[in-house]
Amino acid sequence: MQTTVSGLIAGHDDGSKALGSPTADWLSYGGLRALTSDVRTALHGFGIGRGNRVAIVLPNGPEMAAAFITIAQVAVTAPLNPAYREEEYVFYLDDLKAKALVVMADDEGPAVAAAGTLGIKVIRVTVPDGAPAGTITLTSEASGEADTTAPGPEDVALILHTSGTTSRPKIVPLLHSNVAASAEHIRVSLDLTPADRCMNVMPLFHIHGLIAAVSASLAAGASVWCAPGFDALRFFGSLRQAKPTWYTAVPTMHQAILTRASRNEEIIKEVPLRFLRSSSASLPAQVMQALAETFGAPVIEGYGMTEAAHQMASNPLPPRAQKPGAVGVEAGPKVRIAHETEDRLIEGTGEVVISGPNVTPGYESNPEANAKSFFEAEDARWFRTGDQGAFDSDGYLHLTGRLKEIINRGGEKISPLEVDGVLLDHPAIAQVVTFALPHPKLGEEVAAAVVLKGEASERDIRDFAKERMADFKVPRKIIILDEIPKGATGKMQRIGMAEKLGLVEKV
Repeated sequence: MQTTVSGLIAGHDDGSKALGSPTADWLSYGGLRALTSDVRTALHGFGIGRGNRVAIVLPNGPEMAAAFITIAQVAVTAPLNPAYREEEYVFYLDDLKAKALVVMADDEGPAVAAAGTLGIKVIRVTVPDGAPAGTITLTSEASGEADTTAPGPEDVALILHTSGTTSRPKIVPLLHSNVAASAEHIRVSLDLTPADRCMNVMPLFHIHGLIAAVSASLAAGASVWCAPGFDALRFFGSLRQAKPTWYTAVPTMHQAILTRASRNEEIIKEVPLRFLRSSSASLPAQVMQALAETFGAPVIEGYGMTEAAHQMASNPLPPRAQKPGAVGVEAGPKVRIAHETEDRLIEGTGEVVISGPNVTPGYESNPEANAKSFFEAEDARWFRTGDQGAFDSDGYLHLTGRLKEIINRGGEKISPLEVDGVLLDHPAIAQVVTFALPHPKLGEEVAAAVVLKGEASERDIRDFAKERMADFKVPRKIIILDEIPKGATGKMQRIGMAEKLGLVEKV
């Protein structure tokens, strides 16, 4: 059985279909009903229907976006990182209880091998020659009976795992109502209209790209250009080709873009952006200011996480201010501050908590995690984000850092974000990540990994820091690197950084 997915296709300014690269072209909302109908028929024929879980392992591009949007109308989607190894796929596919795996037609890699080990159906995707973006053909040797009832608002649309940096990854189920609410929150925050075009460089196995770029754009009737992945060397060429009104990325991507901006001033003028968006990690104030000056456009920092189907807060568009160092104002769910150990809301600094229609109903099969993460107060159910922060007098949220990342140096609590901000003011430092280094007497010591754009020694950097912060906050260990290790989504991960850099033994 097979079906052709054609409907999430591009439109040039003259309204014609965009014929071009199958790995980088426009997707828009047109034809979604017919597209969904075709996919539903095919999946039902493969024995896949409501409630069944379909793992998707596709490269970034319109095929991945189209597969996510359409399969979610029939079954449960579970995008996975194409870079995983076979053992990892065996774990995730088994943990998800996946009934099928979607891969490209010629994929015989570790995901397919893992599916074979577990006896999971394989559905293959092909792209017809010269077809519009988003046109895919689904084929499979599988067949069977399926629940053909259409999923409803309280059915699961998307399943993702938490990063599992310090423990076994937790399963986060997101309902159709969660995804729809978050997409609408982002649409409103960014004032997206059908005239907008998003250039997505985020991986589409991650909540940021799936919801902020793809789902929010489609919710607005707008379009999205899906790059095959982030490549700083190709970014400006893609900008010229895509002609977007905005793009969204993580801070490390923005920093890489800035390093090449001076050589691409002509393209920046040729393709004026309405705004730039940053999320998934705190954007250093210096980077936010440099982006705004370079592109001549507001930089909208958003605050999101998987359990919230992405967005929780967002810096507003002009004429309201975009505050460097703040993750913005409440933007969808209610955002409050709670006591870090007691189940009550407080004023001042504490743990950021949220409540709203975009929040997951809870981790799957993990009552212990749910008991720790959710509590009832003031007639609402609150989710603990694990972030520490406080609101300023204008209602903008400022994060101190992840509670697990706060450095405890002999009882003195140190925010790694604060140290980052000070070190980034050093004229020779391009990137920095401050992290905890285990210490036999103090428990933890302050350390920082930096990438330089000029000449500086470890002593120079420490002397610079000493003049600007209390002595106990000054990094005792500074590691100068050509590149700071990053996770699969491009984020720098503080937890485990000491082990990654070989400063302590892995445990």
